[in-house]
This record gives sequence, C-alpha cells and structure tokens, in this order.
Amino acid sequence: MISAFLDQVTDRRGGFISPQRVSEALHVPLSRIARLAKVHRNTLAQRPESPLVQERLGDVARIIATATELLGGEQGRAIVWFMHQPLSGFDGRTAEELVAAGHSDAVVAHLDLLREGSYA
Repeated sequence: MISAFLDQVTDRRGGFISPQRVSEALHVPLSRIARLAKVHRNTLAQRPESPLVQERLGDVARIIATATELLGGEQGRAIVWFMHQPLSGFDGRTAEELVAAGHSDAVVAHLDLLREGSYA
C-alpha cells in the first residue's frame, strides 16, 4: 500500500515526493501543505527536494499509506480520516493537526496500535 500512495505523489523526474502532487492527492492548497510540513510555501516551490521537506512529506505519505491499508485499501477514506477524524487520546486533534505540530510519531504509534487490534 505504501508504494501506491508514494507512486502517486512522487516526481518521477526528480525522484522525490512532490509537494504539488501531495497537494493534489489531499485536495488542499500548497499553503496547507507548507503548514503541514512546517516550512514556508516558497520552500515547497524552490526546494521541494530538501531533506526537511522530504522528511515531513514522507511522514504524511507513510501515515496515509498505513491508514489506507487499515481501511481496506480505500485511500479516499484514509485521506478523510487523516484530515478530519479526531483521534481519541489526543484532545480531539486530527492526524493532520498532530503531524503539523511535529507529532507524526504519535500518529504512527496510534496506527500501530490499531493494526495490532487495539481500539481507539
């Protein structure tokens, strides 16, 4: 599942995760992707291959791919979950809000618990 989402958002010429493609996949403006990645929006246009941008977008891709797997392969539902579903135990914040706050590891741990059969 990870390869399907990564394939969708990867710039084939540059070999990096494309902020523009992530924006299109999530149906949000690049300014929202910049907030999610905690970088200025110009950085996404001028240095999309920078290690910081790639690390943050890689976190988003990994989370959405894992959620897609847990939701039976339904990427659209995984994206809606990522952006809109408040996560229990996180003061009603969504996965997107947690990632934007620098807590992608907490979202990954939450998904790992769900994968292991725990219910949140």
